[in-house]
Amino acid sequence: MSTTASAPTRTVVEELLRRIGEGDPELVAELYAEHCDWRLDWPEAEHGRAVTPWIRHRSTRADAAAHYRELAAHHVPEHAATEIERILVDGDDAVVLGEIRQTARPTGRAYRARFALHLTVRDGLVTRHHVYEDSLAVARAFEPRNG
Repeated sequence: MSTTASAPTRTVVEELLRRIGEGDPELVAELYAEHCDWRLDWPEAEHGRAVTPWIRHRSTRADAAAHYRELAAHHVPEHAATEIERILVDGDDAVVLGEIRQTARPTGRAYRARFALHLTVRDGLVTRHHVYEDSLAVARAFEPRNG
């Protein structure tokens, strides 16, 4: 795939990552198509649990904004960081590889989770958002400790 064909995708992905870093869910959501394919690679039975309510499939721009609001509500923003290691672009598709570092608000436990984010960009908007991450690290940070 030529660099020219991939340039618009890279531009949107870089802008999306910048907006996510700024933390305004409404501005982030503006980069999503009105209807999008949003999947998180977690066991279906674990989706939407009380300790991780942001983990579930989504399908609209409004859902995208809600995801980022819910994610922020369950983490300590002062203890968050994301390291982007690579952005791979092929036409409309991009894969972002990296690691997140967060602290679970309910437990105060910090965690690190490696991730791959597969995005598809069409007409300047994200139409696919598939996340593959270390769900065990996230789940362990949020699970209540016994006694």
